[in-house]
Amino acid sequence: MSVIKPNNRAAESCHNEVISVDRVSFSYQQKLVMQDVSFGVKERDFIGLIGANGAGKTTLLRMIVGLLKPSAGEIRLFGQPVQSFKDWDRIGYVPQKNALNPQFPATVREVVLSGLYGRKNMFRRLSKAVQSKADDALDAMGIIDLSDKKIGQLSGGQQQRVFLARALINNPSLLILDEPTVGIDSETQENFFHMIKHMHQHHNMTFLMVSHDMEMIRGYLGQEPAASAGKLKFYIRHSHDTQDCVESNLAHSLKGLRARMESGREVVTVGDRY
Repeated sequence: MSVIKPNNRAAESCHNEVISVDRVSFSYQQKLVMQDVSFGVKERDFIGLIGANGAGKTTLLRMIVGLLKPSAGEIRLFGQPVQSFKDWDRIGYVPQKNALNPQFPATVREVVLSGLYGRKNMFRRLSKAVQSKADDALDAMGIIDLSDKKIGQLSGGQQQRVFLARALINNPSLLILDEPTVGIDSETQENFFHMIKHMHQHHNMTFLMVSHDMEMIRGYLGQEPAASAGKLKFYIRHSHDTQDCVESNLAHSLKGLRARMESGREVVTVGDRY
């Protein structure tokens, strides 16, 4: 049995639970991938999930967002069982690999804008404010010049930037990232990490991220994991209070990122862990 409870710390009672994984097991083709795993993620947590290939990192994220069903146990999102959860606009998710049909006719801008609306709103007339929000996301990820290209014409790294922009544009309460910077150049990786650190420190956002970038994980979340389960290790940083930012929307964070990129100065300060 592997039971992990990464929220047994001073911040445990100060915010509501966003993700609850209770004694979850998963098997694939009769092969046990994980067994009796439990953990919780609270509001304003930033959790970095590290593990060897085959440890179940991606499987765990896919169960959390409802793409896979646990063999046993229960997962809850914002207090609701994942199988009946409806408020998916509160969650941004960037999978490790996007199974994209290269013939899919949507443009980069259309893919990014799709992050703002559910299916019932996809054909609403878009306001100038919404179009500006898309421009902010595209510009921040360095793909504004690709906005009119078909998504299938882009390289893997460029497509990943598009899906990052799509996940961020709706200013989600919870952002789940599975190796979000694979195939992206080092400068864009650095800018992306600065942006999500700023969003964690200054906005009401919770993060669960799988990454092999140990320098980034340890630099922001601490040198040692706060909990482990088998081959899975959890690094945790909790941001107790929203700070400084008068505006709470994502456009503000992206504009701050652009300012840092243009001036060469830092826009976030990484302080003590708690």
